[in-house]
Amino acid sequence: MSDWTFIAVIALVTGSVVALVLLGVWLLVVRPHLDRKVEQLIEASQNIELKVSQGVKRGVREAFREIPETALDGTLKESTRQFRKFGSALFENGLSSFIGNADDLERRTPRSPKADKED
Repeated sequence: MSDWTFIAVIALVTGSVVALVLLGVWLLVVRPHLDRKVEQLIEASQNIELKVSQGVKRGVREAFREIPETALDGTLKESTRQFRKFGSALFENGLSSFIGNADDLERRTPRSPKADKED
């Protein structure tokens, strides 16, 4: 056998052995470990979803219990009145009542000296 053939056979055998060892480690060690971890994560996510929904329901219940009745009578009506007033003004005058019109915008922006020279 020539030297090149001998080197090629050794390289092929070495590569095959390394590939088989890596495949064995993947199938016998890494993959089962990852499967166990994924199952643990799935169980944890199902428990978290249940706990979050229960916590939200409990928090909403407690928040409504703690709201005094006077706040519902006065504050809620006043804030609703202000919201309707703002909405009707916005509807009647358009966005210009909120942000101004084009003339107002020109008056607010400072003009540069270059723009004055070009006019």
